[in-house]
Amino acid sequence: MSNNLKRRIYEHKNKIVEGFTKKYNLNKLVYFEHTTDVNAAIAREKEIKRWRRGKKNELVVSVNPEWNDLSDEL
Repeated sequence: MSNNLKRRIYEHKNKIVEGFTKKYNLNKLVYFEHTTDVNAAIAREKEIKRWRRGKKNELVVSVNPEWNDLSDEL
């Protein structure tokens, strides 16, 4: 979750943030959701993190079937 997606993308692509993306050298944004409700964002992030990989992949494919880097469009 972030209140500034462009900044968050920059941090991940430049390995500034410790965590999953840095550990596994990931640098593509393939899916995101937008809301102004912080509590809803936190709940949704927790929900998705509990899913198995296959369900997460299905979610990405539903909006980005080519797995394009969506950060290029922001």
